[in-house]
Amino acid sequence: MKITTVDPIHCDAGWTAYTYVRVETDAGITGYGECTDWRMPNALAGGVRDMAPLLIGRDPVAVGKLTSDMKHRAHQAPSGLIQRSIAGIECALWDIKGKAYGVPVYELLGGKHRDSLRLYWSHCGTYRTRYFEMLNAPPLRSYADITALGREVVDKGYTALKTNIVVPGDPATTVRTLDGNMQPGVLDRIVRNIDAFREGVGNAADIALDINFHFKTQPARQIARALEDKGMMWLEFDSFTPSAVREVKDASSTPICSGESVNTLRDYLPFLQSHAMDIAMVDVPWAGVIEAVGISAVADSHEILVAPHNYYSHLSTFMTAHFCAALKNFKIMETDVDSVPWRDELVTEQPPISDGHLIVPDAPGWGTDLAMDAVERHQWKGNIPTY
Repeated sequence: MKITTVDPIHCDAGWTAYTYVRVETDAGITGYGECTDWRMPNALAGGVRDMAPLLIGRDPVAVGKLTSDMKHRAHQAPSGLIQRSIAGIECALWDIKGKAYGVPVYELLGGKHRDSLRLYWSHCGTYRTRYFEMLNAPPLRSYADITALGREVVDKGYTALKTNIVVPGDPATTVRTLDGNMQPGVLDRIVRNIDAFREGVGNAADIALDINFHFKTQPARQIARALEDKGMMWLEFDSFTPSAVREVKDASSTPICSGESVNTLRDYLPFLQSHAMDIAMVDVPWAGVIEAVGISAVADSHEILVAPHNYYSHLSTFMTAHFCAALKNFKIMETDVDSVPWRDELVTEQPPISDGHLIVPDAPGWGTDLAMDAVERHQWKGNIPTY
Protein backbone atom coordinates (compact mmCIF):
# COMPACT_ATOMS: atom_id res chain seq x y z
CA MET A 1 0.00 0.00 0.00
CA LYS A 2 1.38 3.41 -0.99
CA ILE A 3 0.33 7.01 -0.36
CA THR A 4 -0.95 8.68 -3.52
CA THR A 5 -2.18 12.09 -2.33
CA VAL A 6 -1.91 14.31 0.76
CA ASP A 7 -4.32 17.24 0.68
CA PRO A 8 -5.37 19.97 3.13
CA ILE A 9 -9.09 20.69 3.15
CA HIS A 10 -10.83 23.79 4.47
CA CYS A 11 -14.48 23.92 5.47
CA ASP A 12 -16.62 26.79 6.71
CA ALA A 13 -16.84 26.78 10.50
CA GLY A 14 -19.11 29.84 10.71
CA TRP A 15 -16.70 32.46 12.00
CA THR A 16 -13.56 30.71 10.71
CA ALA A 17 -12.42 27.44 9.10
CA TYR A 18 -12.04 23.81 10.02
CA THR A 19 -8.75 22.50 8.62
CA TYR A 20 -8.57 18.81 7.69
CA VAL A 21 -6.04 16.53 6.03
CA ARG A 22 -7.01 13.79 3.59
CA VAL A 23 -4.46 11.08 2.74
CA GLU A 24 -5.35 8.67 -0.07
CA THR A 25 -3.69 5.36 -0.96
CA ASP A 26 -3.47 3.07 -3.96
CA ALA A 27 -5.34 0.43 -1.93
CA GLY A 28 -8.48 2.54 -1.86
CA ILE A 29 -8.13 3.38 1.84
CA THR A 30 -8.46 7.06 2.73
CA GLY A 31 -7.49 8.53 6.08
CA TYR A 32 -8.66 11.80 7.62
CA GLY A 33 -7.09 14.03 10.25
CA GLU A 34 -7.90 17.43 11.71
CA CYS A 35 -5.50 20.21 12.75
CA THR A 36 -7.81 23.23 12.93
CA ASP A 37 -6.33 26.52 14.12
CA TRP A 38 -8.95 29.25 13.76
CA ARG A 39 -6.47 32.09 13.30
CA MET A 40 -3.99 30.45 10.90
CA PRO A 41 -5.84 28.13 8.47
CA ASN A 42 -3.85 29.15 5.41
CA ALA A 43 -0.54 28.56 7.18
CA LEU A 44 -1.69 25.09 8.25
CA ALA A 45 -2.66 24.19 4.71
CA GLY A 46 0.70 25.45 3.45
CA GLY A 47 2.51 23.23 5.92
CA VAL A 48 0.56 20.18 4.75
CA ARG A 49 1.41 20.96 1.13
CA ASP A 50 5.09 21.38 1.99
CA MET A 51 5.17 17.95 3.65
CA ALA A 52 3.19 16.11 0.97
CA PRO A 53 6.09 15.38 -1.45
CA LEU A 54 7.97 13.68 1.39
CA LEU A 55 5.14 11.14 1.76
CA ILE A 56 3.96 10.32 -1.75
CA GLY A 57 4.78 6.74 -2.75
CA ARG A 58 5.53 5.59 0.81
CA ASP A 59 3.84 3.07 3.10
CA PRO A 60 1.24 4.89 5.27
CA VAL A 61 1.33 2.18 7.94
CA ALA A 62 4.82 3.29 9.02
CA VAL A 63 3.31 6.16 11.01
CA GLY A 64 6.25 6.66 13.38
CA LYS A 65 8.86 6.75 10.63
CA LEU A 66 6.87 9.11 8.42
CA THR A 67 6.19 11.43 11.34
CA SER A 68 9.87 11.42 12.29
CA ASP A 69 10.82 12.29 8.72
CA MET A 70 8.36 15.20 8.66
CA LYS A 71 9.79 16.51 11.91
CA HIS A 72 13.29 16.26 10.50
CA ARG A 73 12.25 18.31 7.49
CA ALA A 74 11.05 21.02 9.92
CA HIS A 75 13.96 20.68 12.36
CA GLN A 76 15.14 24.27 11.85
CA ALA A 77 11.71 25.58 12.89
CA PRO A 78 10.11 22.95 15.13
CA SER A 79 6.87 23.25 17.10
CA GLY A 80 4.37 25.97 16.33
CA LEU A 81 2.17 25.80 13.27
CA ILE A 82 4.33 23.32 11.37
CA GLN A 83 3.89 20.85 14.24
CA ARG A 84 0.13 21.22 13.81
CA SER A 85 0.35 20.57 10.07
CA ILE A 86 2.42 17.46 10.79
CA ALA A 87 -0.11 16.39 13.43
CA GLY A 88 -2.98 16.63 10.94
CA ILE A 89 -1.13 14.37 8.51
CA GLU A 90 -0.07 11.96 11.26
CA CYS A 91 -3.65 11.61 12.47
CA ALA A 92 -4.80 10.77 8.94
CA LEU A 93 -2.11 8.05 8.84
CA TRP A 94 -3.42 6.52 12.07
CA ASP A 95 -6.88 6.43 10.48
CA ILE A 96 -5.47 4.55 7.48
CA LYS A 97 -3.58 2.12 9.70
CA GLY A 98 -6.66 1.32 11.78
CA LYS A 99 -8.74 0.78 8.67
CA ALA A 100 -6.04 -1.39 7.05
CA TYR A 101 -5.82 -3.63 10.13
CA GLY A 102 -9.58 -3.50 10.78
CA VAL A 103 -9.21 -2.13 14.31
CA PRO A 104 -10.08 1.12 16.11
CA VAL A 105 -7.11 3.42 16.65
CA TYR A 106 -7.17 2.90 20.41
CA GLU A 107 -6.13 -0.72 19.81
CA LEU A 108 -2.99 0.58 18.08
CA LEU A 109 -2.25 2.60 21.22
CA GLY A 110 -2.34 -0.35 23.60
CA GLY A 111 -6.07 -0.84 23.98
CA LYS A 112 -8.69 1.05 25.94
CA HIS A 113 -8.82 1.69 29.66
CA ARG A 114 -12.48 2.69 29.59
CA ASP A 115 -15.61 2.39 27.47
CA SER A 116 -16.98 5.90 28.04
CA LEU A 117 -15.48 9.33 28.58
CA ARG A 118 -16.81 12.07 30.83
CA LEU A 119 -17.22 15.29 28.86
CA TYR A 120 -17.44 18.94 29.76
CA TRP A 121 -19.39 21.56 27.82
CA SER A 122 -16.70 23.97 26.66
CA HIS A 123 -16.93 27.66 25.72
CA CYS A 124 -20.22 27.59 27.59
CA GLY A 125 -21.80 30.95 26.82
CA THR A 126 -18.73 32.22 24.96
CA TYR A 127 -19.97 31.62 21.42
CA ARG A 128 -23.42 32.89 22.36
CA THR A 129 -22.01 36.35 23.09
CA ARG A 130 -21.32 36.90 19.37
CA TYR A 131 -23.09 34.21 17.38
CA PHE A 132 -26.29 33.35 19.22
CA GLU A 133 -28.38 33.90 16.09
CA MET A 134 -26.19 31.58 14.00
CA LEU A 135 -26.33 29.02 16.81
CA ASN A 136 -30.11 29.39 17.16
CA ALA A 137 -29.51 29.90 20.89
CA PRO A 138 -30.87 32.43 23.41
CA PRO A 139 -28.83 35.64 23.85
CA LEU A 140 -27.12 36.37 27.16
CA ARG A 141 -28.66 39.68 28.16
CA SER A 142 -28.38 39.27 31.94
CA TYR A 143 -26.79 37.13 34.63
CA ALA A 144 -30.16 35.39 34.90
CA ASP A 145 -29.57 34.19 31.33
CA ILE A 146 -26.23 32.74 32.39
CA THR A 147 -27.96 30.96 35.26
CA ALA A 148 -30.48 29.57 32.77
CA LEU A 149 -27.61 28.35 30.61
CA GLY A 150 -26.21 26.54 33.63
CA ARG A 151 -29.56 24.78 34.06
CA GLU A 152 -29.46 23.89 30.34
CA VAL A 153 -26.07 22.23 30.83
CA VAL A 154 -27.44 20.01 33.57
CA ASP A 155 -30.71 19.32 31.73
CA LYS A 156 -28.70 18.05 28.74
CA GLY A 157 -26.86 15.59 30.95
CA TYR A 158 -23.45 17.27 31.31
CA THR A 159 -21.70 17.19 34.67
CA ALA A 160 -19.13 19.89 33.95
CA LEU A 161 -18.76 23.10 31.98
CA LYS A 162 -16.02 25.55 31.07
CA THR A 163 -16.63 29.19 30.33
CA ASN A 164 -14.64 32.31 29.57
CA ILE A 165 -15.16 35.73 31.14
CA VAL A 166 -18.65 36.37 29.78
CA VAL A 167 -20.22 39.77 30.39
CA PRO A 168 -23.97 39.70 29.66
CA GLY A 169 -25.56 42.64 27.89
CA ASP A 170 -26.96 43.81 24.56
CA PRO A 171 -24.73 42.67 23.05
CA ALA A 172 -22.95 40.34 25.46
CA THR A 173 -19.16 40.36 25.35
CA THR A 174 -16.16 38.47 26.64
CA VAL A 175 -13.17 40.03 28.38
CA ARG A 176 -9.99 39.83 26.30
CA THR A 177 -6.75 41.76 26.51
CA LEU A 178 -3.79 42.41 24.25
CA ASP A 179 -1.41 43.61 26.94
CA GLY A 180 -2.13 41.18 29.79
CA ASN A 181 -3.46 43.85 32.18
CA MET A 182 -6.62 43.47 34.23
CA GLN A 183 -8.82 46.55 34.16
CA PRO A 184 -10.93 47.69 37.14
CA GLY A 185 -14.15 45.74 37.53
CA VAL A 186 -12.97 42.61 35.71
CA LEU A 187 -12.44 40.60 38.89
CA ASP A 188 -15.99 41.37 39.97
CA ARG A 189 -17.30 40.28 36.56
CA ILE A 190 -15.43 37.00 36.86
CA VAL A 191 -16.92 36.26 40.27
CA ARG A 192 -20.45 37.24 39.14
CA ASN A 193 -20.10 35.04 36.06
CA ILE A 194 -19.05 31.98 38.08
CA ASP A 195 -21.71 32.64 40.74
CA ALA A 196 -24.41 32.84 38.06
CA PHE A 197 -23.35 29.52 36.55
CA ARG A 198 -23.18 27.95 40.01
CA GLU A 199 -26.73 29.06 40.72
CA GLY A 200 -27.79 27.28 37.55
CA VAL A 201 -25.90 24.01 37.97
CA GLY A 202 -26.02 23.74 41.74
CA ASN A 203 -23.93 20.78 42.86
CA ALA A 204 -24.76 18.79 39.71
CA ALA A 205 -21.84 20.05 37.62
CA ASP A 206 -18.26 21.22 37.96
CA ILE A 207 -17.21 24.64 36.65
CA ALA A 208 -13.95 25.70 35.02
CA LEU A 209 -12.85 29.14 33.84
CA ASP A 210 -10.51 29.65 30.89
CA ILE A 211 -8.54 32.92 30.82
CA ASN A 212 -6.25 31.61 28.07
CA PHE A 213 -3.28 33.94 27.33
CA HIS A 214 -5.23 37.09 28.22
CA PHE A 215 -3.52 37.95 31.50
CA LYS A 216 0.02 38.18 32.75
CA THR A 217 1.10 36.32 35.87
CA GLN A 218 0.20 38.95 38.48
CA PRO A 219 -3.47 39.41 37.47
CA ALA A 220 -3.78 35.65 36.92
CA ARG A 221 -2.72 35.15 40.54
CA GLN A 222 -5.43 37.59 41.61
CA ILE A 223 -8.04 35.66 39.65
CA ALA A 224 -6.91 32.33 41.13
CA ARG A 225 -7.19 33.74 44.66
CA ALA A 226 -10.62 35.24 43.96
CA LEU A 227 -11.92 31.82 42.92
CA GLU A 228 -10.61 29.87 45.91
CA ASP A 229 -14.02 29.50 47.57
CA LYS A 230 -15.89 28.69 44.34
CA GLY A 231 -15.13 24.96 44.21
CA MET A 232 -13.62 25.26 40.75
CA MET A 233 -12.75 22.25 38.61
CA TRP A 234 -9.87 24.42 37.44
CA LEU A 235 -8.67 27.83 36.32
CA GLU A 236 -7.09 27.57 32.88
CA PHE A 237 -4.11 29.87 32.46
CA ASP A 238 -1.81 29.70 29.45
CA SER A 239 1.79 30.79 29.20
CA PHE A 240 4.87 29.50 27.41
CA THR A 241 6.89 30.14 30.58
CA PRO A 242 6.71 27.22 33.03
CA SER A 243 7.72 29.33 36.03
CA ALA A 244 4.86 31.77 35.34
CA VAL A 245 2.29 28.95 35.41
CA ARG A 246 3.89 27.59 38.58
CA GLU A 247 3.63 31.04 40.21
CA VAL A 248 -0.11 31.11 39.56
CA LYS A 249 -0.48 27.55 40.83
CA ASP A 250 1.41 28.38 44.03
CA ALA A 251 -0.62 31.55 44.65
CA SER A 252 -3.83 29.79 45.68
CA SER A 253 -5.60 26.49 46.20
CA THR A 254 -7.51 26.87 42.91
CA PRO A 255 -6.45 23.99 40.61
CA ILE A 256 -4.55 25.16 37.53
CA CYS A 257 -4.89 23.61 34.07
CA SER A 258 -2.52 24.60 31.26
CA GLY A 259 -0.57 23.48 28.23
CA GLU A 260 -2.98 23.31 25.29
CA SER A 261 -0.62 25.28 23.06
CA VAL A 262 2.52 23.38 24.08
CA ASN A 263 2.56 20.71 21.40
CA THR A 264 5.78 18.71 21.76
CA LEU A 265 7.19 16.65 24.60
CA ARG A 266 10.44 18.61 24.44
CA ASP A 267 8.56 21.87 25.09
CA TYR A 268 6.16 20.32 27.62
CA LEU A 269 8.87 18.68 29.71
CA PRO A 270 9.85 21.69 31.87
CA PHE A 271 6.17 22.27 32.75
CA LEU A 272 5.86 18.68 33.96
CA GLN A 273 9.22 18.53 35.70
CA SER A 274 8.41 21.68 37.69
CA HIS A 275 4.83 20.54 38.42
CA ALA A 276 3.68 23.85 36.93
CA MET A 277 0.09 22.69 36.54
CA ASP A 278 -2.36 20.42 38.35
CA ILE A 279 -3.94 19.22 35.11
CA ALA A 280 -2.17 18.97 31.76
CA MET A 281 -4.19 19.98 28.71
CA VAL A 282 -2.84 17.94 25.79
CA ASP A 283 -4.06 18.60 22.24
CA VAL A 284 -4.18 15.70 19.74
CA PRO A 285 -4.97 17.75 16.58
CA TRP A 286 -2.07 20.10 17.34
CA ALA A 287 0.47 17.70 18.85
CA GLY A 288 -0.40 14.52 17.00
CA VAL A 289 -0.94 11.15 18.63
CA ILE A 290 2.75 10.29 19.08
CA GLU A 291 3.62 13.52 20.92
CA ALA A 292 0.35 13.43 22.91
CA VAL A 293 1.05 9.89 24.12
CA GLY A 294 4.60 10.86 25.12
CA ILE A 295 3.49 13.99 26.98
CA SER A 296 0.77 12.08 28.82
CA ALA A 297 3.12 9.29 29.86
CA VAL A 298 5.55 11.78 31.38
CA ALA A 299 2.62 13.60 33.02
CA ASP A 300 1.58 10.29 34.57
CA SER A 301 5.09 9.76 35.91
CA HIS A 302 4.71 13.13 37.66
CA GLU A 303 1.24 12.26 39.06
CA ILE A 304 -0.48 14.76 36.74
CA LEU A 305 -3.85 14.04 35.14
CA VAL A 306 -4.61 14.88 31.51
CA ALA A 307 -7.71 16.69 30.23
CA PRO A 308 -7.33 16.89 26.43
CA HIS A 309 -8.05 20.06 24.49
CA ASN A 310 -10.79 19.60 21.88
CA TYR A 311 -12.71 22.60 20.56
CA TYR A 312 -12.93 21.62 16.92
CA SER A 313 -15.24 19.62 14.67
CA HIS A 314 -16.60 16.11 15.23
CA LEU A 315 -13.61 14.51 13.49
CA SER A 316 -11.35 15.87 16.22
CA THR A 317 -13.78 14.56 18.85
CA PHE A 318 -13.42 11.05 17.44
CA MET A 319 -9.63 11.40 17.29
CA THR A 320 -9.42 12.66 20.85
CA ALA A 321 -11.80 9.95 22.08
CA HIS A 322 -9.47 7.17 20.90
CA PHE A 323 -6.55 8.88 22.62
CA CYS A 324 -8.53 9.28 25.84
CA ALA A 325 -9.70 5.67 25.78
CA ALA A 326 -6.09 4.47 25.76
CA LEU A 327 -4.95 7.06 28.32
CA LYS A 328 -4.19 5.84 31.84
CA ASN A 329 -4.24 9.26 33.53
CA PHE A 330 -7.42 10.63 31.93
CA LYS A 331 -9.49 13.20 33.83
CA ILE A 332 -12.18 14.62 31.52
CA MET A 333 -12.53 15.51 27.83
CA GLU A 334 -13.49 18.83 26.29
CA THR A 335 -16.25 19.22 23.69
CA ASP A 336 -18.09 22.15 22.19
CA VAL A 337 -21.85 21.73 22.33
CA ASP A 338 -22.67 25.03 20.65
CA SER A 339 -21.46 25.04 17.05
CA VAL A 340 -22.49 25.93 13.51
CA PRO A 341 -25.73 24.24 12.43
CA TRP A 342 -24.03 22.19 9.70
CA ARG A 343 -21.33 20.62 11.88
CA ASP A 344 -23.21 17.31 12.06
CA GLU A 345 -23.34 17.12 8.27
CA LEU A 346 -19.56 17.10 7.91
CA VAL A 347 -18.96 13.54 9.14
CA THR A 348 -20.46 10.16 8.25
CA GLU A 349 -20.98 9.15 11.91
CA GLN A 350 -21.89 11.36 14.86
CA PRO A 351 -20.06 11.25 18.21
CA PRO A 352 -22.04 8.81 20.40
CA ILE A 353 -22.78 11.12 23.34
CA SER A 354 -25.24 10.20 26.09
CA ASP A 355 -25.74 11.81 29.51
CA GLY A 356 -22.63 13.93 29.17
CA HIS A 357 -20.42 10.96 28.29
CA LEU A 358 -18.97 9.86 24.96
CA ILE A 359 -19.15 6.14 24.24
CA VAL A 360 -15.79 5.12 22.79
CA PRO A 361 -16.30 4.22 19.09
CA ASP A 362 -15.29 0.70 18.05
CA ALA A 363 -15.24 0.97 14.24
CA PRO A 364 -11.89 0.71 12.42
CA GLY A 365 -9.77 3.84 12.27
CA TRP A 366 -11.33 6.86 13.92
CA GLY A 367 -14.82 5.49 13.35
CA THR A 368 -16.01 8.32 11.12
CA ASP A 369 -15.04 9.89 7.79
CA LEU A 370 -15.48 13.34 6.35
CA ALA A 371 -18.69 13.59 4.32
CA MET A 372 -17.02 15.26 1.37
CA ASP A 373 -20.25 16.31 -0.33
CA ALA A 374 -21.20 18.30 2.80
CA VAL A 375 -17.69 19.70 3.16
CA GLU A 376 -17.86 20.94 -0.42
CA ARG A 377 -21.30 22.47 0.15
CA HIS A 378 -19.88 24.47 3.05
CA GLN A 379 -16.78 25.88 1.44
CA TRP A 380 -14.74 28.25 3.55
CA LYS A 381 -15.26 31.90 2.66
CA GLY A 382 -11.89 33.10 3.93
CA ASN A 383 -13.14 34.61 7.20
CA ILE A 384 -10.59 34.66 10.06
CA PRO A 385 -11.41 36.09 13.51
CA THR A 386 -9.77 39.44 14.23
CA TYR A 387 -10.02 39.17 18.03
